[in-house]
Amino acid sequence: MSDYTRVALDAMGGDNAPACNVEGALQAVAENEKLKVYLVGKEEEIGKCLEGKDYDKERLIVVNATEIIENAEPPVMAIRKKKDSSIVKAMNMVKEGECDAYVSAGSTGATLVGGQVVVGRIKGVERAPLAPLIPTMDGVALLIDCGANVDARPSMLVQFAKMGTIYMENVVGIKNPKVAILNIGAEEDKGNALVKETFPLLNACPDINFIGSIEARDIPSGYADIIVCDAFVGNVVLKLYEGLGMALIAKIKGGMMSSLRSKIGALLVKPALKKTLKTFDATEYGGAPMLGLNGLVVKTHGSSKPKEIKNTLIQCVAFNEQKISEKIKAAISIDNE
Repeated sequence: MSDYTRVALDAMGGDNAPACNVEGALQAVAENEKLKVYLVGKEEEIGKCLEGKDYDKERLIVVNATEIIENAEPPVMAIRKKKDSSIVKAMNMVKEGECDAYVSAGSTGATLVGGQVVVGRIKGVERAPLAPLIPTMDGVALLIDCGANVDARPSMLVQFAKMGTIYMENVVGIKNPKVAILNIGAEEDKGNALVKETFPLLNACPDINFIGSIEARDIPSGYADIIVCDAFVGNVVLKLYEGLGMALIAKIKGGMMSSLRSKIGALLVKPALKKTLKTFDATEYGGAPMLGLNGLVVKTHGSSKPKEIKNTLIQCVAFNEQKISEKIKAAISIDNE
């Protein structure tokens, strides 16, 4: 086993590729000595971004890939046809055991399809959910699923809860995390058919700390550590969360600059405000892992800047060192006995 956590980074994925991806990788290997990053993409373009940079060439390696999967391309067809794309080549490095993790800010569809088809699901896992950490008053919560499985079954949501519990306990360090199902009311008889069918299954599950339903307004308070839902609902929550956060920050900044008095006040509160707003900055928490695969696959925002790429790469170290995939595999195998 390698002493490093080896990550294949899709250097060509995202709105700011490859420059921001390369810069994020440079920052990550400089900050974390346990990390080894493979920049997968067009060698010439990556090379230009590395010109004049001082870095450990044994821990930051360029792997040439001649093709790029664009966001507008049909994911299944693109994965099948573009075998030398940065996405497929990087995922194959995880499949073949050359890398422990894959990270991309590129096509979400191709990443989701590639995760299932190329890297592959752990035996017994019905579907692999996307699970981002979102900020709350008490720290963070895991939103699972946020984009991978729009049409889910009750048994899938139960598995999401179990996998999310393993992740939160071992990576985030929250012991016996509180699990709630996202609903339109706190009562057990509320919700659509999926929620009503899933609720008693979660309630009867001995492997999780199920606390019942959670309404969307209670998510930011930190009422639950893991919020279980299908991907349609989860993605709506995530996008609203991000949009509202940006709007509030813009409003606060605008209000502070509206008059001389407010500008003076802003100078006084700036250190405390900056620290507080930082906790609600999504870039601080890295990307969203796909749980339940044979290797780690992480999708980060298409608009990611170096900071988010760096944090996502470093996030992979904890996942790998805590052997999350192996722990999920053991938990699922017990269920299937």
